[in-house]
Amino acid sequence: MIRYIYGSDLHRFPTLAASMFRDRADQFKTRLGWEVEVDVSGEERDQYDDENPLYVIWEEPDGRHGGSMRLLPTVGRTMVNDHFVHLTDGVRIQSPLIWECTRFCLARGARPGVAAALMLAGGEVMRSFGVAHYVGVFDARMVRIYRRIGSCPEILGQQGEGRDMVAVGLWEFTPEAQARVASSAGITPELSRAWFELSFNRAAQVAEVAA
Repeated sequence: MIRYIYGSDLHRFPTLAASMFRDRADQFKTRLGWEVEVDVSGEERDQYDDENPLYVIWEEPDGRHGGSMRLLPTVGRTMVNDHFVHLTDGVRIQSPLIWECTRFCLARGARPGVAAALMLAGGEVMRSFGVAHYVGVFDARMVRIYRRIGSCPEILGQQGEGRDMVAVGLWEFTPEAQARVASSAGITPELSRAWFELSFNRAAQVAEVAA
């Protein structure tokens, strides 16, 4: 299932949180070779984890992390404005209607559909928080994933070619995109909505729907 957890509440889910940060280290440091910091516990964190982001996390039946992404409003500090503004010709992306999505991570062996489930969950956040677009930096490997899911971004700027390509993209989430992503995830929009409501305690009866 999907959980929506603010950084300040991660301590309530110790197994889920620790496995997420370890899977981030495995993906970004071990598999992709990025220059990221990994602590003595084998967890990858950065300065934006200190900004109380909203984490969207796929929780496996055993309570461990299966995939996740991190969301921050662009009116505060963001990775795209602090480190990748050269890709947008110096234009800072700042608006209460635009949030940044970073650290899109899948655990080793994540089942098919987890990536799409995360994207579908991102649409729930947009609808409920009045977000019009997500902005994010992505590399060439993600292009195939976005195409498979059915949610490709508008490219705002990029550098490099082929496998070395890095780009800044802007996503919206239309009803048509929701239908495509839900089909790819194998999750009904109703179940996706129920998980969101459950995380934010907006409806007591959704526990039965989400079970």
